Amino acid sequence: MKTAAKTVQDYIRTIPDFPQKGIMFRDVTTLFSDPRGFRLAIDQLLHPYVGMEIDRIVGLEARGFILGGAIAHQLSRGFVPIRKKGKLPGKTIEQAYTLEYGEAVMEVHDDALQAGEKVLLVDDLLATGGTAEAGIKLIERMGAQVIGCAFVIDLPDLGGRKKLEGMGMDVHALCAFEGD
Repeated sequence: MKTAAKTVQDYIRTIPDFPQKGIMFRDVTTLFSDPRGFRLAIDQLLHPYVGMEIDRIVGLEARGFILGGAIAHQLSRGFVPIRKKGKLPGKTIEQAYTLEYGEAVMEVHDDALQAGEKVLLVDDLLATGGTAEAGIKLIERMGAQVIGCAFVIDLPDLGGRKKLEGMGMDVHALCAFEGD
């Protein structure tokens, strides 16, 4: 008898009460550490964008760097990191945002993207959408166009997908966890 093929969600571990009590943390390091799971995630993140013009992949700190780097390699495109304030060495532009646990500022090098470039934004998790919204605003301030936002996990109860779709974004997520 054949067993059912594993899905991306099967590779994700849940850790209760991290980073604070009441949070069910969705840990993608177990997905990244399994070669089949990681390949499955990269292939599925790319699938909706096959045949589309993409100039750059932008990854959001920090797990978006892992995913974005692999996707950029697969597409033979450049990779651009959007980082927390103070982590990039060159001249940057910044965007403040609100996230699940407080407030923060994201930055990108001011010469990382060119006007008119088509960009795929990548991260591991879509929760409230604050980090992705900040990334989109940075990309758009540079004159580039976000053609899609790809995530491994969506937490739909936190409203991030609705926020991004309300901004006119195409949102693709590989799995969802309810109630988080």
